[in-house]
Amino acid sequence: MAGFIFNVDNGYLEGLCRGFSGGILKQSDYLNLMQCETLDDLKLHLQSTDYGNFLADDASPLSTGIIAARLREQLVIEFRYLRNHSVEPLSTFLDYITYGYMIDNIILLITGTLHHRPITELISKCHPLGQFEQMGALPIASTLTDLYYAILIDTPVAPFFADCLSVQDLDEINVELLRNTVHREYLEAFHKFCSQLGGTTADVMCEILAFEADRRSIIVTINAFDTLLTKDVCVHLYPRCGRMHPDGLAALARATDYVQTKAAASCCAEYAAMFEEAERNPDGRTLEDRFSAHEVKLHVRSFMQQYHFGVFYSYLRLREQEHRNILWIAECIAQNYRTRMDHYIPIFRGH
Repeated sequence: MAGFIFNVDNGYLEGLCRGFSGGILKQSDYLNLMQCETLDDLKLHLQSTDYGNFLADDASPLSTGIIAARLREQLVIEFRYLRNHSVEPLSTFLDYITYGYMIDNIILLITGTLHHRPITELISKCHPLGQFEQMGALPIASTLTDLYYAILIDTPVAPFFADCLSVQDLDEINVELLRNTVHREYLEAFHKFCSQLGGTTADVMCEILAFEADRRSIIVTINAFDTLLTKDVCVHLYPRCGRMHPDGLAALARATDYVQTKAAASCCAEYAAMFEEAERNPDGRTLEDRFSAHEVKLHVRSFMQQYHFGVFYSYLRLREQEHRNILWIAECIAQNYRTRMDHYIPIFRGH
């Protein structure tokens, strides 16, 4: 009965999303891409996949920048179709996904304004999924103060910024603190929303978001070594919705080097294994690469469950990882740097 009720409002879009995911590149596709001698060869092979003629209007010589732009355009079209045909609570769930892009766009605008870049130029560099209704009015914000208060008043992500730094505190270092603080607020709010949805959506999404929270806490800790960031500041940046909360985060807060960070993260077996593999380094992949590979596994696993919203989030994230893989191979081809061409994050979906 639960599946029937779910399908009344969301069955078509979930089926469509699963259909989109069926077009994710297979390992054989990657092997073929790595045989390409030029970017035109890469374009030719991608035409035989679900990407089709997405580069048909782009004449030679191709660049990785053009390929990146076209990949993004195609994904944005698919996501917006899903969002435009959704009903509550799926529409709010999809809105939450876009909030992460909005936050990154706003930080880009603030950073660019700090460097006296024209606001219209900055808006052109923003991610399309992070656009918001009020963005068209931002060019009239002539100062950082105008921009910051326009964000606090008018944007959907204003609540995440409300209790963060004041505009008087903004400089290059504090903008990074602002980015991490706002992302912490966002992750905790998204986690709470998914918990309230309950059912399989809560099971799948809370596991994924808990991992994102823990990864962010670990990376913040490591990046803070040998900087002016105090432990009190780092603790303020830790999302409190991960598996490491509270004891693991308390141990992270005491860590003063990489070894102690590893010990703190070892409260979760999966994280301990990733640190061990990164230290052995049999394949040249970094700790962050291993985090990305684990994230891919979580998103692939979400497709094994039925009747939940997690597939929409996981599809977007898997496509984005696939785009990074394609662009990595494209860059290796363009720069004739083939020895590291296989250093992408594989996506295995039982093909």
